[in-house]
Amino acid sequence: MKILVLSWEFPPRIVGGIARHVAELYPEIVKLGHDVHLITLECGNAPKFEIVEGIKIYRLSIPHNDNFFQWIAHLNESIIIAGENLISQIGTFDLIHGHDWLVADSAIFLKHRFKIPLVATIHATEYGRHNGIHNETHAYVASKEGTLVYESWRVIVCSGYMRHELNRALGCPWDKIDVVYNGIRAEKKLRSPSFNCGEFRRKFAGDDEKIIYYVGRMTYEKGIHILLNAAPKIIEALERKVKFVIIGGGNTNYIKDLAQNLGIWDRCYFTGFMSEEDLNKFQTVADCAVFPSLYEPFGIVALESFASKVPVVVSDTGGLPEVVRHGQTGMVTKTNDPESLAWGILEVLKNPDYAQLLVHNAYEDLSKRFQWAKLAEQTVAVYGLILHQRQEVTWE
Repeated sequence: MKILVLSWEFPPRIVGGIARHVAELYPEIVKLGHDVHLITLECGNAPKFEIVEGIKIYRLSIPHNDNFFQWIAHLNESIIIAGENLISQIGTFDLIHGHDWLVADSAIFLKHRFKIPLVATIHATEYGRHNGIHNETHAYVASKEGTLVYESWRVIVCSGYMRHELNRALGCPWDKIDVVYNGIRAEKKLRSPSFNCGEFRRKFAGDDEKIIYYVGRMTYEKGIHILLNAAPKIIEALERKVKFVIIGGGNTNYIKDLAQNLGIWDRCYFTGFMSEEDLNKFQTVADCAVFPSLYEPFGIVALESFASKVPVVVSDTGGLPEVVRHGQTGMVTKTNDPESLAWGILEVLKNPDYAQLLVHNAYEDLSKRFQWAKLAEQTVAVYGLILHQRQEVTWE
């Protein structure tokens, strides 16, 4: 198969989880013998064209625009031109695979222009992010999502929860949706034998202090405020021998203000952006990873913690309970409940043997349920179904 992939992010441009998903899924699809071409955005000094693990990458330059939606429109116009030029040079594609609403307009245009079946992966919805549609901006994004879902031959989501959400929020027929989990390359998180973990760890906490961390976007839906509200109880239970390390770029002012108001500022460390190299090291020296999301379609950060062999505590929202099996591979606590979150964290930190059992089970689960090679086979099976059905219809 020859596949055209459209994604607004691809490393080194990493905005959210889409970049890692795309960068780690398609090399496995290439290994299965398929030809993958990906159109994305330029970033830094990354080449306009390069081949990364078999994926042919075409990066586009889009001028900055303070109006995000105008910028997205320009992005789609550029993708259309790039797609048309590519097809004129190398011939048509068997499939177009678009990732989220940001590439919807170009994916749909190229679908109709060249009569190529379209498959979409919906990584999250506007409805889910905001617990409903509350203003014109939400409605605009949701309409783009709905149109992309409608125009797609099939739709892929990352969890059973998201299948329900697309059916409920976007009216997507149940039998049009396929669930393919996210995965991870567990080997990238293994600690190097030469790594001085004690020295690195002391950058964040004392030798007698536990490290509890969150990594991700600094948005309300990620529930960082729930973790901070749980912190006083944890600090008291651990006799203040604990540090809360909050990792991620963006606006952290409201979270820092909360830490000050709660009187826990001296127990918190806001790192800002952390390089992937340092993050890989950090996760291997931490004592507990916490993801108290209010909305989470899947939770790939939990897999990264599995791979780093650090115990995981999550909320019971979205796809997280599918990823983290309570009491077996981690602790699942009540959403938006600081008391429940504190309980889960203390269960891990006060029972080291139990925590190690969770870590062992979680690491084993990676190869069973979250291995990219297996997930690529599932994705290609969706492609195969589409191509089989395509042969049986006349496209007017």
